[in-house]
Formats: sequence, structure tokens, C-alpha cells
Amino acid sequence: MEILQDTKNPLLKRKEIKFSIKTETNPGIQGCMEKVVEKFKVPEEHVVVRSVKNNFGSQEFVCEVFIYDSKEDKEKIEPKQKVKKKGAKK
Repeated sequence: MEILQDTKNPLLKRKEIKFSIKTETNPGIQGCMEKVVEKFKVPEEHVVVRSVKNNFGSQEFVCEVFIYDSKEDKEKIEPKQKVKKKGAKK
């Protein structure tokens, strides 16, 4: 895991991190979250994975992650996930 960018955003009470992972398969959101929790020793509920990207054919994935100071700060700022209701029309 190589950290490419690490900035503190005091206005939104979060740390914004961009890092790269070299692996043969896509680590996905959960894989990136596990790496961040392990490296920075923060609770999983404070972490938001914004994106996981790579170039075609490359084994290097770039993850963009936000680490909030508290769970309450995360809930105030991050958009709520839309829940698809059963039987809802498209």
C-alpha cells in the first residue's frame, strides 16, 4: 500500500486519502476499507470508500477514501443510501 495523497479537511472534519494497491484482482470497496482500518487503526464506521479505479490491464488499483473524526460527522455529511423498495415500479 503506497499513499499518494493525504490531506486533512478541517471544515468537513475528515482526512482525505488516496493510495494505491498492487494486486491481481480488484480489491473492491471492502478490500480498500480493510486496508485503511488496518493501516490507520480507525473504526470501520468512520471510513467511506469513494472510489476504486485502475487502468485496463494494470494490476495497480487507486482507492480514494475519507476517514471522518466521528460517526456523527460522517452521517451529517455523507448522502444517505437509497433503499430500493420491494415491488416498486421503475
